[in-house]
Parts: sequence; structure tokens; C-alpha cells
Amino acid sequence: MPRKKPAPALATGTVAKAATAQPTLTSLRGVEDWREAAAWLRARGIEDIECITPDLAGVPRGKMMPSSKFTSNTSLALPSAIYRHTISGEYPEETASFRYEPRDSDLKLVPDLSTLSVVPWETDPTAQVICDIVDTNGNDVPYTPRNVLKNIMRLYTERGWKPVVAPEIEFYLVAKNDDPDYPLHPPKGRSGRSILGGQGYSIAGINEFDELIDDIYHFSEKQGLEIDTLIHEEGPAQLEINLRHGDPIELADQVFMFKRTIREAALKHGIYATFMAKPMQGQAGSAMHIHQSVVDIETGKNIFSNKDGSASKHFFHFIGGMQTYIPKTLAMMAPYVNSYRRLTPDMSAPVNTAWGYDNRTTAFRVPVSDPNARRVENRLPSSDANPYLALAASLGCGLLGIMNSIEPSAPTEETANEGAIDLPRGLLEAVSLLESDPAVAEVFSPEFIGIYAGVKRGEFETFMQVISPWEREFLLLNV
Repeated sequence: MPRKKPAPALATGTVAKAATAQPTLTSLRGVEDWREAAAWLRARGIEDIECITPDLAGVPRGKMMPSSKFTSNTSLALPSAIYRHTISGEYPEETASFRYEPRDSDLKLVPDLSTLSVVPWETDPTAQVICDIVDTNGNDVPYTPRNVLKNIMRLYTERGWKPVVAPEIEFYLVAKNDDPDYPLHPPKGRSGRSILGGQGYSIAGINEFDELIDDIYHFSEKQGLEIDTLIHEEGPAQLEINLRHGDPIELADQVFMFKRTIREAALKHGIYATFMAKPMQGQAGSAMHIHQSVVDIETGKNIFSNKDGSASKHFFHFIGGMQTYIPKTLAMMAPYVNSYRRLTPDMSAPVNTAWGYDNRTTAFRVPVSDPNARRVENRLPSSDANPYLALAASLGCGLLGIMNSIEPSAPTEETANEGAIDLPRGLLEAVSLLESDPAVAEVFSPEFIGIYAGVKRGEFETFMQVISPWEREFLLLNV
């Protein structure tokens, strides 16, 4: 099958045409009401609908139903407890800031019909739709990931602004492995050999997995997901997909769908795709870089640039906000113990909050661009992050900088990812910082902070129950 060519890139910092074009019935943002949804389902012979929503980890949760039930306005509900369990399925002990809703009452799923799309890897005609979460009175539930991001968007809208983002998602392909104690290793490509590292931007490295990549493009096209470019990264069988820029909620939805799509495409070819931040010892980690700009809703102009083309005060204050507040919200961008294995010196990852012009060793890079496309790339988030929470944290911290007129440090031209680590060094430290600042709680809601911190502490306690190979290797006979 010939590979679908990526669409031409648009300049980040302007409103994407895809976000303003008239919707069609063939793309992810193509259905607007129930009547149109019913016609869409009939035209494709859809038998089943997956009503899904991201939990705190970004794992799809939800219900499947016949399409006839879906269009009959059937009430859909999930227990509130799904937002209070860890990635391993446990429920942490209650603390002062982390409480259970004693009745474990229902939360309602409200389908966002604009996200209706086919599930191309299913054998029976199946569709999927992303749902928002409300309580039984129809009020938004503040601690659910999509609502956390929507709240940040509201804060921008109140000021007459609209953020524009473009995520870049890295992931590894690895050979199947059913033993968690056994280290992961790269799969064999079409040459019959396992690909080695040092293949950054290698076309040959991509061609090793041609048929898999064709399926990723095919599955994506069927769902209306827009890939800008695909490259091979430095790690062995490490790939990166760049998405076209646009509305943060739409892009978070796309990352949510892409992760599922890429995993399914890999399984079809007998291998795994993993978004772990650091899946293999000694190899580069996987990031989810986020390009960000902000436009004036009324004029469509990039507020990071003045009329004369120079950088605006909002631009510098946005960077200052990220430098000040992102260490306090790092748990939303590096959510697991494994995430902090990526943020280490000499592994092509940031280790502090330095920023610079076209400097990939900094946490916050300003790419070369014209004034209309002036933007800031946040290189700290890892690919294991929930995209809704990572985008909310990055945009929220930048907004706090603008609101409080925070000046950034001087830009650096030096190599900034070597030496001492100035970020939280582990998950517990990051969680403590998340709870420490009233300004952060005000932007992200105290209820979300309490639930998220409780879940993360619970995950750390589960991790501490596992004895690692390092401990057996160096402690068994030496201590």
C-alpha cells in the first residue's frame, strides 16, 4: 500500500486552517449533532460504539454498546472510583487531601460527537467517541483530565486569547516480552536484524518498519488524525510523530487516540509500541515535546510578537512562568517513577529550566521562526504523560507567568543538559511541590491536586514493594 504523504506543515503560532474549516463527515471533527451522528453511523454500517474517556493516567475507560442504543440517548455512567486508582489498579489510603467519595457515585459520560470516528483495527464495523465527564446534576467534574485542560482554556478565553499547540510524540518499538523481569530489546525489522541506536533521522531506520508505518498512516487516516511528519529518533527502533498545530483540546484528543492507534498497529505486526519514558537502560528516553503559542481571538495575531515583529512582554512572561511553575507541576508531565530516569544528564533530556534560542539542550527552546509563528517548545514532558494534563500544566504555567509578569532568566547559548539536576529528582519530591503553591491549586483546582497527589503517592508505595535487579545484584552478597 502506498504511504500517505504528510500534509504540508502550517506555521505554528497562527490558527490552523483545519480548526476553522467546515467540518466533514470523514474526519475526527466531522459530526456536530445526534441527527448527523445517526446518519454517519448508518452510512458506515457501524454496529458497536466505544464510548471512551481518559482516566488520570490517560488510559481509555468507558463502555461499549450497540449503535442503536447509542443514538437512543441512553444514559451512560461510570463510577467515580476510576479516578482514584493507580496505574496498577490499587486504591491508595486516604489522606488529608485525598478522600474517597463515600458512595462511589455515578459520573455521567457525555459524548463529544465531534470526536466520533471509526475503529479501523476492529473486524466488525465499530466506532469510538471521546466523552466528557459530568456529575449527576450535569456539572463538569473538575478533576477529570479533559476538564482540567478545558478549565485552562477558559482562563485564556476570559482574556480574549486562544493557545495553539503542536505536540511531538516519541515512542519505542520493542520485541514482545511477557516477563517484566526481563529487559526490553528492539524488534527485528524487515532485514531480519534488530536495529541499533544512533539512527537519528535515518530513512533506512524508518524503512525497517515500512509495513507497520503504513498501517499507522492508514489507521490514522481512517480516524481523521493528521500526521505532519514521522522520523527515526536516536534510540534503537525509537520513532517520533509530529502532529499539525491547532486547538489544545483537539490535539490532546489526537495524542490520546494516537497512542492507542500506534499500539494496535504494532500488535498487528507482532511487536509492542511503548510510551514509557525510559524503557531501555543506557538509551535515550521518550519525550512529548509541546510547541506553544497564543493568538488573540479577535485579530488572530500572535500575542508573543509586537507589531514591529519584536518579542512581546507576554512572550517573556510566558517563559518566566514556565521557569517558575513547571518544576511545581512536573508530576503532571513526568507522572511515574520511570519518568525521572529520563531526566538525567547526557541523555538528550533537560535537567533544569534553562531557555534559549534554537538550543535543543534547554528545557524551553525558542525555534527559529518569523514573528507570526513565534513560539516556545517545552521539552520537559515525557511521552508517558497524560496529554490533557501535560498540555494543561504547560499552558497553565505560562499563563501564570503572564498574569504575574514574571521575568525569565537570560537565554543561554551553552549546553544546558549536563551537570547538576535542578528539577525534582523523583516522583515524591515532584508531588510535594505540586501541593506546595496556592497559585497552582487555584489554576488547576484543589480537588484535582488532592486526588492526583494521592494517586501518585499510592503508585510510589506500590513501586516500593518491588525488589529490583540492582538490589539483587549489589546487595545480595555484599551487605
